Amino acid sequence: MTFDPDLGYAYPARIGDPVHAVATPALIVDLAAFERNAARMRDFAQARGLRLRPHAKTHKSADIALYQMAHGGACGICCQKVSEAEALVDAGVTDVLVSNQVCGAARADRLARLAGRATIAVCVDDPAGVAELAAAVAQHGTELAVLVEVDVGTGRCGVPPGQAAVDLADAIDAEPGLRFEGLQAYQGALQHIADPAERQAAAESAAQLTRFAVESLMAAGFACNTIGGAGTGSFRIDAALGMVNELQCGSYIFMDADYDRIREADGSRPGGMENALFVLAGIMSAPVPGRAVCDAGLKAIAFDSGPPRIDRPGLRYTQASDEHGVIDDPDGQLKRGDTVRLVPGHCDPTCNLYDWLVGVRGNRVETLWPVTARGKLY
Repeated sequence: MTFDPDLGYAYPARIGDPVHAVATPALIVDLAAFERNAARMRDFAQARGLRLRPHAKTHKSADIALYQMAHGGACGICCQKVSEAEALVDAGVTDVLVSNQVCGAARADRLARLAGRATIAVCVDDPAGVAELAAAVAQHGTELAVLVEVDVGTGRCGVPPGQAAVDLADAIDAEPGLRFEGLQAYQGALQHIADPAERQAAAESAAQLTRFAVESLMAAGFACNTIGGAGTGSFRIDAALGMVNELQCGSYIFMDADYDRIREADGSRPGGMENALFVLAGIMSAPVPGRAVCDAGLKAIAFDSGPPRIDRPGLRYTQASDEHGVIDDPDGQLKRGDTVRLVPGHCDPTCNLYDWLVGVRGNRVETLWPVTARGKLY
């Protein structure tokens, strides 16, 4: 661990450190796997003539977002909150879609200000949201691209496809500072359907609803430049169905234990992606045979998708408290001072628990990336 007296806080590692010297618990990125994942998604999208706009809510890192735009084929980045967008733009990201609803005049004002510094788009599913955005861009003399969000099966935000979507497009088109851009048609619920046939059926249903929305808008004179959607669990299916032209996958860059359970029809992982994100945990105690205790508990790993998977055969993470993780170690592999790599159940909220991503290549620390938008929830 190093200390910078000017900044006044400790880093988890030094560049060039061996991995075993990283202060635990730490969020580490296997850079070789990360780069392969980025290349796989880039090549997939380019081969099919699709735009790729990866979701930064996965990593919340401007360094990774910029890598995805420079080397991973991304046309821009998605995020979920205005504060995330502000943090990314402050760090040099130039094209951001807030793929979510922005509610309230204060948030609309911040987004309109941000549109003076970068290309910004946002989603709406309510006429009141259109009015708030219109007033904000009029105040600041900026422009926002606006997508109508339609509910294609998630049961969350979004208007029903059809006349409600057309009415919103009309409202957007009537405002001089807003530009109707197309549709947001993301089906989040299907991403984690483990059975390939069930996932295919859910994706087909979403595509049918998306098609109805597009046809309704076309009949009313609106062309959809962007039809955004797809995710890590469904992008191959969605691309084949042909109803989206912009992929918004996020977790593909890291993968996690929940996505380990998702398989394509041929038994492979989605897109052949690899686990690239791990929580490096230190063994702090091995008090009795068969049990070890690590220093990564509820404050170090998100448990909404279940416990982490230990990246070593014969070990099982069985119990978590605030600062402890109990590991079933029947063969007595672990001793005090060892480290283990944990594959988090859900990568997105796990990243939001850390200040730093430690990039490792082989057994050495190569880079440190700040989690730029950590805690940016407003």
